Amino acid sequence: MKLRRVVVTGLGALTPLGNTVPAYWEGLLNGVSGADRITRFDAEKFKTQFACEVKGFDPLQFFDRKEVRKFDPYAQYGMVSADEAIKDAGLDLEKLNLENIGVIWASGIGGILTFQDEVTEFAKGDGTPRFNPFFIPKMIADITAGHISIKYGFRGPNFATVSACASSANAIVDAFNYIKLGKADVFIAGGSEAAVNAPGVGGFNAMHAISTRNDDPKTASRPFDKGRDGFVLGEGGGALIVEDLEHALARGAKIYAEIVGTGLTADAYHMTGPHPEGDGARRAMRIAIAEAGLQLNEIDHINTHGTSTPLGDIAETKAITNLFGEHAPKININSTKSMTGHLLGAAGAVEAIAAILAVQNDIIPPTINHFTDDEDINNTLNFTFNTAVKRVVNTALSNTFGFGGHNATLIFKKYSA
Repeated sequence: MKLRRVVVTGLGALTPLGNTVPAYWEGLLNGVSGADRITRFDAEKFKTQFACEVKGFDPLQFFDRKEVRKFDPYAQYGMVSADEAIKDAGLDLEKLNLENIGVIWASGIGGILTFQDEVTEFAKGDGTPRFNPFFIPKMIADITAGHISIKYGFRGPNFATVSACASSANAIVDAFNYIKLGKADVFIAGGSEAAVNAPGVGGFNAMHAISTRNDDPKTASRPFDKGRDGFVLGEGGGALIVEDLEHALARGAKIYAEIVGTGLTADAYHMTGPHPEGDGARRAMRIAIAEAGLQLNEIDHINTHGTSTPLGDIAETKAITNLFGEHAPKININSTKSMTGHLLGAAGAVEAIAAILAVQNDIIPPTINHFTDDEDINNTLNFTFNTAVKRVVNTALSNTFGFGGHNATLIFKKYSA
């Protein structure tokens, strides 16, 4: 059978840097940090008292009061970013076959705030079970995919992907494969997360996974810097309209980029730590490049997973160095997590948007907060430190890795007929 070409025709984002794609992109190019003191709850007794929160978001601008009570914040973020992407793509729902439009939506954790609130209220009582009837449907990780399909009438494939911090990259990979095989024409693919709350922060604190730089939150996310001490927790959502090329051309859609390669692997090594040599990351990139039919020297830019953790950053740079060899220093590498923080299950989609816009605009956002080189990292690599760089970006690669050893790589290329 003839495999179909797959393109991206719409984008939506709700992030700590801005609540739309243009605002997000502007924040990235200007090197803005989204980190600040936590306002979601009283974090005074926590080891970490800051995060990258979504700012100025009022759910009542998008939902009525009854709907707000039914949607956990992670679902709200997802539905708002999906709505922006659908409008951006110019999808005319009255003219399209909705049976051929699907939704693949990801979350690493799902409705953790809902879970906290319901269990807390139960613990305060006398043991009599008084739970909100929306408790389970607000909490489960697949419900945002369901809500998006219900709102717009999309009746194609509909499910959630869960692979920790690789979740929304997995969603995009699945959308790519379904369209390539002719099983749907269009997907809304992405992810959302809302874990800036007591269990989210407390849980990551217990693991020693997040930064405790409470005296200077805005410089706490320091990917590839010697002084990094963990990632900064973020929240929000990102959505892509992934579409069959011929379907997009037939309806006159604008095309941001073509998805040309994907790679999925497992470290098979450790519950939370990366393979020390970045073996799974290297293989995921190699598989994606092979699927795309590209040579190693055709990769211009890598949006790294780059979490700002002591072990993770070393493993990923080893993977890049070992795979690309002499070409590695010629690639502009960055970590947008230095600005957005780590959006967990939404990271793959939000960072894919940054990679796509780098391809479209021939400019690469910086990795901010670099102060001191780490001798354990290959410092011949071009990390795009502190200042955005203009260069031709024909092909960009985006990496996302998750607890459990899940690795996902996406490759975006300038569209040409």
